[in-house]
Amino acid sequence: MNKPDLLLIDGTAYLYRAYHAMPRLSNTRGEPTGAILGVIQMLHKVLETCQPMYAAMIWDSGGETFRDTLYGQYKANRPAMPEALVQQIAPLEILIPALGVPLLRVPGVEADDVIATLATQAAARGLRTWIDTADKDLAQLVSPHIQLFHSNNGELWDREAVRQKFGVAPEQLGDYLSLVGDASDHIPGIPGWGKKTAAKWLQTYGSLEKLLERAQEIPGRAGQSLRAHRDQLPRFRQLIQLKTDVPLEQTPESLKLNPPDLPLLRDWYRRLEFERLLDSLPPVPEEARHYVRLDSAALENWMNGLARGQPFALAVVPPTGTPWGLGLCKAGGEAVYLPLPEDAADPVWHRFQALLENPEQPKLGHDLKGISRGLRQRGLQLRGMAQDVLLAAYVLDSTARQLDLESLARKHLGRTLADWAALTGKGRKARSVEAIPEPQLARYGAARAEVSWALHETFSACLREEPQLLRLYADLEIPLVAVLDRMEEHGVALDCARLQAQSQQLARRMQVLEREAQAVAGHPFNLNSPKQIRAVLFQELGLPVLEKTPKGEASTAESVLQALAESGERLPQLILDYRRLAKLKSTYTDRLPQQIDPQTGRVHTIYHQAVTATGRLSSSDPNLQNIPIRTEEGRQIRRAFVASPGDRLLAADYSQIELRILAHLSREERLLAAFQQDWDIHRATAAEVWHLPLEAVSAEQRRAAKAINFGLLYGMSAFGLARQIGVPREEAQTYLERYFQRYPGVQAYLEQLRTQARRNGYVETLFGRRLYLRDIDHSNQARRAAAERAAINAPMQGTAADLIKKAMIALDAWIQAEAPAVRMILQVHDELVFEVPEAQLAQVQEPIRRLMENVAQLAVPLKVEIGVGKNWEEAH
Repeated sequence: MNKPDLLLIDGTAYLYRAYHAMPRLSNTRGEPTGAILGVIQMLHKVLETCQPMYAAMIWDSGGETFRDTLYGQYKANRPAMPEALVQQIAPLEILIPALGVPLLRVPGVEADDVIATLATQAAARGLRTWIDTADKDLAQLVSPHIQLFHSNNGELWDREAVRQKFGVAPEQLGDYLSLVGDASDHIPGIPGWGKKTAAKWLQTYGSLEKLLERAQEIPGRAGQSLRAHRDQLPRFRQLIQLKTDVPLEQTPESLKLNPPDLPLLRDWYRRLEFERLLDSLPPVPEEARHYVRLDSAALENWMNGLARGQPFALAVVPPTGTPWGLGLCKAGGEAVYLPLPEDAADPVWHRFQALLENPEQPKLGHDLKGISRGLRQRGLQLRGMAQDVLLAAYVLDSTARQLDLESLARKHLGRTLADWAALTGKGRKARSVEAIPEPQLARYGAARAEVSWALHETFSACLREEPQLLRLYADLEIPLVAVLDRMEEHGVALDCARLQAQSQQLARRMQVLEREAQAVAGHPFNLNSPKQIRAVLFQELGLPVLEKTPKGEASTAESVLQALAESGERLPQLILDYRRLAKLKSTYTDRLPQQIDPQTGRVHTIYHQAVTATGRLSSSDPNLQNIPIRTEEGRQIRRAFVASPGDRLLAADYSQIELRILAHLSREERLLAAFQQDWDIHRATAAEVWHLPLEAVSAEQRRAAKAINFGLLYGMSAFGLARQIGVPREEAQTYLERYFQRYPGVQAYLEQLRTQARRNGYVETLFGRRLYLRDIDHSNQARRAAAERAAINAPMQGTAADLIKKAMIALDAWIQAEAPAVRMILQVHDELVFEVPEAQLAQVQEPIRRLMENVAQLAVPLKVEIGVGKNWEEAH
């Protein structure tokens, strides 16, 4: 395909195309960004495809033009530009020229007329011109030197393409549109004259002028309508005619593409949080950096320059595992690198250890708890964990996908760590710290600390603009770091013999299930092979294919097998049971003993504060959040978590906390009354839905009411409720309608949440934590529905997460001050587990209950249930 000399881009069309094609994206400031990103991506693509010598993007002026004066109904049917799109125009007016593309907007003139003028001038100079647009009006310009390019599908229209599309030549298109009308511009045309009629008579007579001269010869209704409305045609023709003589300061040759303004682009991409676009920019030329590698004397000088109480940034190298070096950075000072000594006899080193352990000397970094864990492996204790850029980034946007230091540096500082450290050669290309050449290692370690300091300054400024997020960060997330650090350090004991016995039991049960499944199939097959399962279920047994994989194969996912099992098929249920046991065996009963620390004899799970969008903690190595509690196999695993000799485990669990939060947030009177009178909430709901006295509610009705109560927290539909409680969809719909009739405050609150989510693009917990909902206005119904479900659930689940974090901070302070022999060792969902000396059990239960129940004052009482046992399961 030949390339154009001049590319003229219909910018208004780009704006609307990007706005409707892209999801409703926004940055952490809540500024809409989807259309901006779409326009930039389309602009990059068309420039790469066309590679023009000259180019410009042309926008409508937005004000009235001569066409509005000529015809009051011109474009009268067009809705006003959406406010979310209006907000994205100003940034684009900066970014498009920054990309090197001239941007034209002529007051009082439509973009089409500016394009027509430039294209006509270029054609007269012999320049090959492409117009990137989907606007059919501009097809009037097509000539040997002017073509229409549709960048959305790659079509290029010459004269013949226009003739095939409309049945007339480009120079006849204005006459054609005058006859048929243009709905997008609210030009009605001649009633009864469609595309075929207009093309036929223009082919016959050649032009609108000659057609009107011979109007008496047009037979039938078409002729009658033409003659009746002929007086309107000159005005329609004038509206459609493109102006090619707009006075312009620019000429085609002046529209040269300029080099991109990299600093401006970098600043705006950071503000808009366009990480991939930021990554695509060439690195900033770096001045030579002279990071200092500290020896004993240099370390002493560095510490002497640190005032008492002065914060400093800390980074470990490598960032995971046992560290061998530290990066250090303080305000106004040069970042330095300190190799950790093998011989710790040096008195200067002892002084630095004291600095690390001094809680009055504030430390900041990325993932301070991870830094503390690494230092602990070298026998060092970290105290004074004051600022964490990982948690600051998380509080500002909990839905951000990448919060590692490298991603944050690219996104918010515009440089990679390799750029920041001025790494060269193999150092730049290294995929792990271990692969960085030793001479560059000091630069890398120091750069990690310097980047942490720079991010701290950036995020501190952002948090100061959002007081409620600042409180969440300073009063909840930061104090929790030390609490979790202590929990991880202490760990929990395991009964390995019990786990080994359970592994053997699970293996035997899996063998039984495997034999049963193979008997149903009629031959042996591998239950661990999706390919073989697919062949048995869908080819041999002929079961219906409910879903397909991205590769187009029949899916054997759990949801598919569950649906097939619910239809009465035996084999899918056997496969589900086998998979469930296999997962428990591989994840827990086989794996947990391997995760015991040989030095402590305990398992030390790692808690993550910055993973879930709602603020809930998660855990890994091992993951304790997913041990099933309602199955006997899950309870067996919990029995393997045991107390140390002379101790007992105490489990304190918030009772129905999310439903209590729903009552508080919705202020639904019946729900508030049920909790205030300490009724069984599921029985109370059943009584309301079925109009029964509490004592008359059956076990089945209570079970259904429980499904309704918890289903509402997750935006469950009537279809989902029907599947869960095993009733027809219509019956489930009736239950939901009855629920909302009896609890109108809940329905009003849930609808209010949806409205707030669509208006703001986020919802909040009771304590101000935000969950951004990128897909709340998405054109894809499934993604939009998922965002609505998240909008409903997040305030309850997120508030519950905030409450238990507040409880953990309060309990840890109480333990440190009054019960140092007690250890908080586990947090799972709404439950805390403590290891308590037997002799202190009686005296600690009431303080634990009181602190948890009074951590916040809601419209309903918080209730904590406490159990004690030799193992975790027994404590329930």
